[in-house]
Amino acid sequence: MTNILRYDDSAARRLIDNQLYETLQPDLIAAREEMLADIALLGTDQIPAHKQPLDAGFQNLPQQLLDEYDSEQGNSLLGKIEDKARELREQSDRFVVLGIGGSYMGMRALFEAVCNPWHNELTRAQRQGVPRLYFEGNNVDNDSVSALRDLLQSGCQDPHDVLQRWSLTVISKSGGTLETAVGFRLFRELLENYYGADSDESRSLVVPVTGLEGKLRNFSNQKGYSSVFPIPDNVGGRFSVFTAVGLFPAAVMGLDIKQLLQGAADMTQRFVSQPMGDNPVLDYTATCHLFEKEKNVSIRILSTWGKRLEALGLWYDQLLAESLGKEEKGATPLTVVNTRDLHSRGQQHQEGALDKLITNLIVEKSNSDSVPVPVVPENQNQDELNKLEGKMIPDILSAAIEGTNRAYADANRPTADFILPVLNEYTLGQTLQLLMLATVLEGRLININPYGQPGVEAYKVNMQEVLNR
Repeated sequence: MTNILRYDDSAARRLIDNQLYETLQPDLIAAREEMLADIALLGTDQIPAHKQPLDAGFQNLPQQLLDEYDSEQGNSLLGKIEDKARELREQSDRFVVLGIGGSYMGMRALFEAVCNPWHNELTRAQRQGVPRLYFEGNNVDNDSVSALRDLLQSGCQDPHDVLQRWSLTVISKSGGTLETAVGFRLFRELLENYYGADSDESRSLVVPVTGLEGKLRNFSNQKGYSSVFPIPDNVGGRFSVFTAVGLFPAAVMGLDIKQLLQGAADMTQRFVSQPMGDNPVLDYTATCHLFEKEKNVSIRILSTWGKRLEALGLWYDQLLAESLGKEEKGATPLTVVNTRDLHSRGQQHQEGALDKLITNLIVEKSNSDSVPVPVVPENQNQDELNKLEGKMIPDILSAAIEGTNRAYADANRPTADFILPVLNEYTLGQTLQLLMLATVLEGRLININPYGQPGVEAYKVNMQEVLNR
């Protein structure tokens, strides 16, 4: 297969004694074995206290879902997701996703990476019947909520016209997350006022994605929504992109969710079976860990080259921060978008504190035809760009990547590269699963439980106390 993600950390490794990698290998393999053993503990009463919570179900989930689809087809979870997604595409032209954190960031990463950057500006025909997409329930921003409500009210006045019909999904494992719950109440009210509170549309055009029990599950049962998709108990929010949390909205947007899962499943197989040097999960984790331990490199920069991967970087920011930022440990993640941020953060990365590992996320081949640099008459060549005659926009980006990496190498700044041959569902599946596996592996390596986020609960308690005054 040609769409295999590659990892190259040779530029970083020249700054670290290679013997340290060899010394680390037994501990890294032991951490991998611990992760595999975690799977066997799920669903038993044998989970030790120090491993609570244990949300390791994401590891094998992609292959499990694909196997279920192969055997059950339309009766499988994937089959039901695709059927409901097709229904929403046919019956609505706007789609609102309500969720926060892991309940929306993975989908946002998928949408921005794969869909047309100007998706919402295209006609329905140009979108091939895929609805426009809007994210809410991820903040408590009054102006943002008001603007989307106004947009829906002004643009949707005839519920019999598909171009003026809208639908929503609400994603919350418990149903108790305040930002999403408030958003759901607001947009549910708007939708029910539009279609009728007791109409078929009010039940079929609202799709909850939630836990097997909890506030949202109970409410969904009471309302009689025609489709409610589950979030497995053993998969945490920031690891949930390959559950219905990410798969259902991705399917509504016309993404190939089977290829997404296949990429993730294949990455898991590489992680389980391949040795260091041929295993990007082991290799990336080793480089990150050794630079933090040996060189005090505590900031991890995911440098995305091109605009379409910024949301993936923000998804990774949450993944790393919530998983390893515990017990006064854990590197600080930071996403940058180049070449844009070379003009803002580049100076600091080049000559600032030696506390950063820069990992480039590079897509080798654009999905669209290459755009050439225009040649103009010489009397209009004040910008002197005629010297780039024959060059394409991807040529300029490649030169920027090579030039930047060379500058960092000259200044002994460690860099590594994730290289995606193309940007599609399969390579995204590999990338997302790689980063999740590597994060958990590092947690096990440094004796930090990578699951759960106890520190996040403190602000919620205080917030409720203030609201209840």
